[in-house]
Order: sequence, then C-alpha cells, then structure tokens
Amino acid sequence: MPNSTSHIGLPFAAEHFTDPAAALERVREIYDANTAYLRDCFKRFSAGEDLQQRVHACYPFVRVHTEIGTRVDTRLAYGFVAGPGTYATTVTRPDLFSYYFLEQFEQLRRNHNVVLEVGVSRQPIPIHFAFPEGLHVESDLTPERLSVMRDVFDLPDLSQMDDSIVNGTHQPAPDEPTPLALFTGPRVDYSLHRLKHYTATSPDHFQNFVLFTNYQFYIDEFIRLGMEIMSPSDDPDTQEYRKQYTAFVEPGDFTIPNQNLGGADATGTRLGRLPQMPAYHLKRADGSGITMVNIGVGPSNAKTITDHIAVLRPHAWIMLGHCAGLRNTQRLGDYVLAHGYVREDHVLDADLPIWVPVPPLAEVQVALEGAVGQVTGLSGYELKRVMRTGTVATIDNRNWELRDHTEMVQRFSQSRAIALDMESATIAANGFRFRVPYGTLLCVSDKPLHGELKLPGMANNFYRRQVDQHLKIGVLAMELLRRNGLEKLHSRKLRSFAEAAFQ
Repeated sequence: MPNSTSHIGLPFAAEHFTDPAAALERVREIYDANTAYLRDCFKRFSAGEDLQQRVHACYPFVRVHTEIGTRVDTRLAYGFVAGPGTYATTVTRPDLFSYYFLEQFEQLRRNHNVVLEVGVSRQPIPIHFAFPEGLHVESDLTPERLSVMRDVFDLPDLSQMDDSIVNGTHQPAPDEPTPLALFTGPRVDYSLHRLKHYTATSPDHFQNFVLFTNYQFYIDEFIRLGMEIMSPSDDPDTQEYRKQYTAFVEPGDFTIPNQNLGGADATGTRLGRLPQMPAYHLKRADGSGITMVNIGVGPSNAKTITDHIAVLRPHAWIMLGHCAGLRNTQRLGDYVLAHGYVREDHVLDADLPIWVPVPPLAEVQVALEGAVGQVTGLSGYELKRVMRTGTVATIDNRNWELRDHTEMVQRFSQSRAIALDMESATIAANGFRFRVPYGTLLCVSDKPLHGELKLPGMANNFYRRQVDQHLKIGVLAMELLRRNGLEKLHSRKLRSFAEAAFQ
C-alpha cells in the first residue's frame, strides 16, 4: 500500500505564447511527457513493483485573459469570448486534435490579440486515459493488484465529465476561469474511449462529415461505394474524383488504401463480429471525408453516439434513414427533408428542455435539396414530385401502430408532421445542443395510417430500389457542404449568449 506522499508527473512551468504553433507544441510536450510517465508507472505497477507513493499526472491547460474594448470579427460562429475576463480549459490528445487546436488558437489571437498561456492544470489524467487505445486492466493485473490500483492511480471521475458547460448550466466558482471550450480534457477522453467501444474503430479515423443511418442496407451500399472509390480507374474524370479520398476504413481499423494514389495492400483484419454501432470511414488527408455509422434503432442509440462523436467537433452530421409517411399523398420512396421536429423521443428532456426549438439550418437544407435535385435530375417545381419539406415526429415506441391512434393522429396533424421515425429529432436536437450543424433526409418506407405496412417482402423490394440513390444524395450533400466553405456552415444561431470560444 503506498504511503500518503504523491508524485505529480513532470515539472512544467506555465509559459506564454504569441505564436499559436508554439503554444500547440508546448501542449503536445506536456501531454506526451505526462501520459508517458503514467504509462511507465503503470508498467512497473503491473509487474508487481511497490511504487511507494501515489502517482499523479495532470492535463495541460490553455488560458487567456481578455481586456475591455477588444474588437472581434463575429461573422464566424466561434473564435471569440463574450467579454473581458479569464478563460481556460484543459486539453487532451494533441496528436488527434492538432489542426483543431491550432485553428482555435489562431482565432483567439486574431480576434483578441491575447497571449496564450500553456501549463499543467490541477486536473489529474485518469490512468485509463493515458492509453489512447484503451487500458484493459482486467487482463493485465491480478485481483490483488486490482484492489489497490485506485490507491496508486487516479481513476475516471464522472463528476469531472458532465455536460454542464455544453448545456449552459455550468457556474464557475468565484476564483475559477470561465470555460474556454465546451468540453474538458476528461470529458473528451471519456468519449474517445466510448467511441472505440461502440464503433470498433479508432477516433483517429473519424471524419468531419458524419452520416447516420438506422439500416444495414445503407452501410452495405457505403462499403460498396468506398471499395469502388479505392479501386483503380483509367478514366481521368473518375480518377480525379477518387483521388480526393485516401483510404476506406472498416470496423477493427481494417484499412484499404486508395489504389489511385499508389496505395499499398490493406492492413488489419476484418472483424468477424460487428460492434453495437459499426462505423465506416471514407477518409481524406485533411480529415474532411465522410464517416457513416449504423446507429441501429431508437433514440437512446442516437443520443449515445452523438454524445460521443460531438467531442470530435465535426463540421456536420446528417440522418439518412427510413420513416413512416403520414400523408396519403406521399408515395413509398418519396424523400422527406425535415425543417422541424416533434420531439417525443424524451431522451434529451433533461439536457435540452422540450420548449427549446430545434431550427432548420439553411446551409444544410440547401445542400440536401441541391443533392436531391442533382441525383434525381429534377429541379424547381418538378422536385416536389419526389420530395416534401416538413415536420418530422420522432417517438420512442417502435410499435406505435398498436396504440389508440385518435389522440396521436390529432397531435401530429396539428403539428403538420409529414413523417415519423425514432432517431431524427434526437440527432438534430443533440446537434443543436453540441453546436454541430445537423440535417435530416428520410425516405418513406411505409404508410401505416393508410394501410401500407412495412412487411418483409415489401420492405426488401423497397430497400433494393431506393438505398443506392438515397446514399448518393447523402454523400453528395456532404461534399457540397465541404465545397461551400466552413465559414458558411458553422451557424451563429447555434451559439448561446455567453459562448465558449472553441468551435
């Protein structure tokens, strides 16, 4: 049993920087040194050594102080603080977030001309989080060593990982700086490890544009598309498009390099059993490719995965899935572009009250409508033949058809809902909560109120006809958002009164 003394990582004095790149390098130096120290101590501990003292190592912090009278460019949705004061955050994984941190630092320098202070915080790094790919102590330690582990190392503390900052309920103590970012270092690390668990791919592979689906049919088509893009082409136009993407990654981190870029053989091994929410990644060199996740069915899954992907600060996420058409004028295969939501999913009621509106984002709406037009070849008034814009109702009961319809149908009619599903409002609402641009494009697969139920034979025929086109629309919409520029995509309507500076 270690005594009451403790050892706190490696000594790093706080330093001040006017060069964002130099500040980032200092963050990297502190993080790498402190996590290496923790890993080394754990290696000795797992080998049976009595360390004789409690082991601590803490996250790097970034802090700025702004003065009265600072003039900022508020056209962008982030990159500035609400007023004079001291702002700070703990940070983690500079290897994964290097481009992101650099942009945030540059925005602060540009808007406030502040000095960036970097040092070691008082927030311990839990021993599990010192291992980016996960620490599986159950297989490494004897029961006796496991029983004393918490006396030697800091373990994850849920009180340091809540969403009070992002929910707008955080109240700093009198001597505490105002948050500089929406997520602290421990909160980010927690989600990074959860992502690996749920999706079976490393967070390093996730791209900045994310598609969600609730059907494996879409994933099968995304795999086919990814493999097609990775295969060599002699057509100059096709080859130019394919060269935008560098690799395709499947669960288990099975990586297929792009043969049009001289890619080598695939690396890794395909998983024999898929995880709960498998993720696939069509990668670009700058991280602006497309990730697709099969979230399965239900609002709980939708909240779970978006809670964790949010820490990666994606540029947009969009739901592609199937829905029940609520209007008799709709046909199977028609598209629904959501511009509002009836939130009866309930999983976010404690985090985002039901009275909070979840508005449509013009930039995403325009991209989705444009993608539908390009893929179907329709435009203007003719586009109304295959797509309808309106309210989507999201519920938490898959067998809603078995309930008394009278009251439900009346409410949906009053809300002007045109479609019903189990995930879209959750994904949109969490996008609003996490300041991630969001959108929904659904495809009508059944019309239960009008006698067209989703039965096996009907469903299979429908899926084969529509999935290919629907996925093409989703991929094209993401590419349009990327081409249109991030300064247009990140909307100020998602930011609160006194907002954290980081995107």
